[in-house]
Amino acid sequence: MGSNFIRHILKKYPNYKVINLDKLTYAGNPNNLRDIEGNSNYQFIKGDIVDERMVPKICRNNRIEAIINYAAETHVDRSILNPDAFIKTDVLGTYNILKTVKELNIPKFIQISTDEVFGSINKGKFKENSPFKPNSPYSASKASADLLCRSYVKTYGLPVIVTHSCNCYGPYQYPEKLFPLFITNLLENKKVPLYGNGQNIREWLFVLDHAWAVDFILHKGELGEIYNIGSGVEKKNLDITKTILKELSADNKMVEKVDDRLGHDLRYAVDWSKLKKLGWQPEYDFEEAVRETIRWYKKNDWWWQPLKSREYLEYYKKQYGI
Repeated sequence: MGSNFIRHILKKYPNYKVINLDKLTYAGNPNNLRDIEGNSNYQFIKGDIVDERMVPKICRNNRIEAIINYAAETHVDRSILNPDAFIKTDVLGTYNILKTVKELNIPKFIQISTDEVFGSINKGKFKENSPFKPNSPYSASKASADLLCRSYVKTYGLPVIVTHSCNCYGPYQYPEKLFPLFITNLLENKKVPLYGNGQNIREWLFVLDHAWAVDFILHKGELGEIYNIGSGVEKKNLDITKTILKELSADNKMVEKVDDRLGHDLRYAVDWSKLKKLGWQPEYDFEEAVRETIRWYKKNDWWWQPLKSREYLEYYKKQYGI
C-alpha cells in the first residue's frame, strides 16, 4: 500500500518530495520502488518508527509538512503466533509519531488503519463511530493506535486524520496475503490453502484506489476526522478463490482446505458514504482490477519468486502442511 501510494504521489505531484522511512522487515522490499530510485524528489531511509531520536531528526532536518503512517505489522496469522512485533510497531511506533507531531508542530498526520478494529459484523456496515471490538492481536494493536490518535486530537488538538480501509489487493503485495499467495501458488502449480469453508466475507479495494483515497484525504480531509475507505465490493473467500482459479485456468483440485484461523472474523464491511460525500469514490472495476493484478504477478516473477524461496516458504509449509 505504501509503495503504491509513493509512486502515485510522485507521478501526480512532480514537485512534491517524499521521504520513505522503512524498517525493511521480512515484508519490506526495496524492489517495490526500484523504478523510482533515481527520482530526485524521492529519498529512502532505513529506520524504525519506534526510534525516538530518528523520527524527530528526519522531520526536523527536512521540514516535513505531512506524515502518513503506513508502517505496521499487518498479517493476522503472524500476530496470533507472535504478537510482540505488532505491539511495538503498531502501538509504540504510532505513539512515537504522535509525540513528534506534537513537539515539532507537524501540520498533518494521517494514520492508516483497518476495518478490522471494528471486529465482525453479520449485517449492515461499520460507520466511523462504530465501537471497536478487535478479535486478533493485529486488530487490537491497530485499535490501540487509533485510540491514541483520538486522545491526541481531543487532548492536544493535534492535526490527525484516521482512515479505516477495507482489504486491499494489487501489485507488490507480499505473498502471504490471499490474492498474491493464491495467484503465485497457482503459477507455480501449487495448491492454494483455503481457510475452513471459505464463507468469510471481505470488502475488496484495488490498491491504486486506496492510494487515490489517501491522496484525496491528504488534500481535502478535515483535521481531526475519521474516514472509512471502502468499495462496496463484498466477496466470500471461496468466491475470490473461484475467480482466481478461473482466470488462471485451474480447477478445484488445486484448492486445499485447511483448519480455520483462530478467532476468524466472519464479515467486514464499512460505510464510506462520508468520504463519498466529500467527493471520492473508487475508479477501478473489480473484475478488471483482478485481471490486472494477475497480469502483474505473471509478468513480475522476478519480484515474488525470491520472496517465496526464503523463510516464507518454510512458514507456509509449517502453517498449512502443504
